[in-house]
Order: sequence, then structure tokens, then C-alpha cells
Amino acid sequence: MPRRKTKTDESIISNGMTYQFYLDRLIELSISMFDWKNVPDSIDVRFLETRLFMNGAAVFFKDEDLDYDTGLSSTRTEDGTFLALPVAMNGKWNVYNVPIQRRAYANSGYQKELDVNNSVIIYNNMIRTNSVRTCTLYAKRLWNLDRIIDVNANAQKTPVLILCDEQQRLTALNTYQQWDGNEPVIFATKDLDIKCLQSLRTDAPYVADKIYQLKAQIWNEALTYLGISNVSFQKKERMISDEVARAQGGVVASRFSRLEARREAVKQINEMFGLDIEVDYRDDYSEDEGPDLPEDPEDPE
Repeated sequence: MPRRKTKTDESIISNGMTYQFYLDRLIELSISMFDWKNVPDSIDVRFLETRLFMNGAAVFFKDEDLDYDTGLSSTRTEDGTFLALPVAMNGKWNVYNVPIQRRAYANSGYQKELDVNNSVIIYNNMIRTNSVRTCTLYAKRLWNLDRIIDVNANAQKTPVLILCDEQQRLTALNTYQQWDGNEPVIFATKDLDIKCLQSLRTDAPYVADKIYQLKAQIWNEALTYLGISNVSFQKKERMISDEVARAQGGVVASRFSRLEARREAVKQINEMFGLDIEVDYRDDYSEDEGPDLPEDPEDPE
């Protein structure tokens, strides 16, 4: 007979689901931020961005072995197929710590030995690290605050703790029901032992709103790390365009590292293979109009 789930089991499941929710959201936002143009049909941009997010690097090359089954036969050309796959750094580094030898691989078992003359490594950022570690940290912080909000909100449902002997349990339940039902008088029998029946008010303070505000700030911090526009502070009066631009300074700065790493790789790819690939951040709001902010009702305009 299977063991029944306990409250602890349910809590563990909720913790895992909440953490995975935030991590999935951050991954989804991260891998959809870049707009790749003029990319060969054989390149799966979603897969490329996922590998950069998870591994920190990928390799772009042309597979000239037309007999090898990559599952991309419809996109092959007469002189080869362009691919962007996970990369294993095989060493023999040059003076700038770029591996001269590298190996492309895939879960299908596909592998190909490459070097600096026939492939280009695409890095995720200027320090050549992945993004999953940072997003995991943010997901854990957001999960923790989310669960604190749940616990604090649930604490508002049971403001009274009644202590009693097991023999007085039914009496205590009936007494509480009369109290909760706003009975003007609560009747008890003579044999009721008041000493064995005590009540404590838990009076858990409601702080969920403050925790939610903190969670929103951490979420905005994560968005800033990813280079996604957000308003990371509250301001009652109307914000002018210059104030909005300055507020987004951290967002713009966060974009430089990942974007420049991709642009440098694209420059090398275009020179090596005669392509015309471009990459840029997707516009998440109109820079001319700025984000949609509430107008000041006292503004004569």
C-alpha cells in the first residue's frame, strides 16, 4: 500500500515546483532576448541560445560530410551544412586563451573535430561563462520569498491556538465553533476543567505585502541582469523620458557583455564563411515612447 502524502511531502513538492517555475521563466526570457538575422536554415537559433545559456559556449562550423545523417538533410547544400552545436575545448590554447582544437558534439552521437581554421566559438558573454548559475541563484531567492508569502498568508487563517487534553478535544471544538459563530453566550457543563483548556492567539503579523515588494525588487534585479527593461523602483510622480532613460542605464549596461560576445563571433563567422549574419537585442519597448507610465493627474498637460 503506497504511503500517504504528508504535509511535509506537499511542502517539498511545492518548493520544487515554485523553484522550477522561476528558473523556467528566467531561461525562457534569456534565450528569447536576441534577434538573429540571415542565419542559415540549418541553424536552430533556439538550440544555440539554450546551449549558450547552459554551457557558456557553442561552436559554429560547416559539416562537409554529406553522408553523415544529422537529421538535417533538407537543409544541406552542395558544399556542406552549417551547424551550431555544443563544444568541448580540447586544449592547445593560443596566447589569448582561445582553444586551437575544439570538438562539436550532439546527444545523437554526432561528433566532429575542429580547429581555428574551420570553426568559430560563440561565447555567452565577455567572461565566457554560462547564465544558468546566476539565474539559478535568482530562482532560489524568488522561490524562498514566494513560499514565505504562502506561509504568512496561511497563518492568517488560524489566529487562535487551543490547547486541551485529548478527552476535552470535542468540547474545545464545539466551544470554538460557538465563538467563531458569534454566539452571545457560550455554555459549558459543570465538569468542564478550565485548567485543561487554554487558548493562545498566534496573531501572526501580516507581512506578505512587504515580502511581495521585496520579491518584485529581486525579480527586477534578475531582469536587469538579463538586459530586460524594467522599473526597479517606485515613484509617484510622472517620470519624464530622461528619467526613464537613466533608470534603464543598468539594463543597457547588462546587455553589452552578452551582445558583444555574440557580435564578435558573428564578425568572425561572416569573414570565415562569407555569410551576412546579424545579431541584436530584441526591442522590449519603444525607446521613443518609453514604458507606459501613469500620468500625473495634477499635470496641466
